[in-house]
Amino acid sequence: MTEPMIIRARIPAPADQVRRALTDPAAMRIWLAEHVEVEVPERFGFWGRTTPEGDAPHQRLLHVDERTVRFAWLLDGEETTTELTVEADGADRTILTLSQTHWDFEDVVTGKSIRGVLQTYWCQVLTNLAEHFEGRPLTPMQDYTSTEMRVEMEVGASPSEVFESITSSEAVTKWFGYLIEIEPRVGGRLAMGGFDNNPDPAKVLELEPDRKFAVDWGAAGVGTWELAGSGGKTRLTLVQSGFDEARPPFAAWGGFLSGFAELRRYLEVPDWQPVIMA
Repeated sequence: MTEPMIIRARIPAPADQVRRALTDPAAMRIWLAEHVEVEVPERFGFWGRTTPEGDAPHQRLLHVDERTVRFAWLLDGEETTTELTVEADGADRTILTLSQTHWDFEDVVTGKSIRGVLQTYWCQVLTNLAEHFEGRPLTPMQDYTSTEMRVEMEVGASPSEVFESITSSEAVTKWFGYLIEIEPRVGGRLAMGGFDNNPDPAKVLELEPDRKFAVDWGAAGVGTWELAGSGGKTRLTLVQSGFDEARPPFAAWGGFLSGFAELRRYLEVPDWQPVIMA
């Protein structure tokens, strides 16, 4: 078995409030899932369209205390273990650490197991938790029952600012939290990990300043950002097309959506810091 996946997130709230949000059904229905049934220690379940294999609750509570919530989660026939631990980072901020077993990057690449979505799923969820405490509108979560990926959000910045933020290597690397290099021209390369480390980069298909940016990701399909703005704000639409509908690239989509959330925060939040820590 591979080592557990670890994700650390900055949550802008005191540790006791964050800990309560991990088991409070009303809060969990906002930041975690469509449907929640939690009554500690007897019941702990969540499910719905935005939960992997969310046809029914497949979780079982293992441990809960003032710092930690640990539960078993049956996914693709394997019982995985998820643990969330809170640690105060000053009076008004918390570092939340998530540990997830039974995640393998090979499942991301091949799509053979729903467990391949877990990394990007949890990045979406933890960013939602941060935005819940900030009182910000949450970015839509991935719908694991749909073969369509389209999301629209209003961004508090001009189209030129948004366009620069999605086409500049330096800007994208900042808000996405991972080295990305872009040649901002039609036919140019977009390389996750940088040009020197990616032998198979994506390709820029369309580039209309302040209006449109489309990238061919190969098997994951074509991602298109469309911008329309007025009054210093931008309606930003992200659409993914041209993929194998029998095997939608849910892991990649989750990455786009968690990135979308951080892009908005990067442009809107004073003294911005990314939620997901490197």
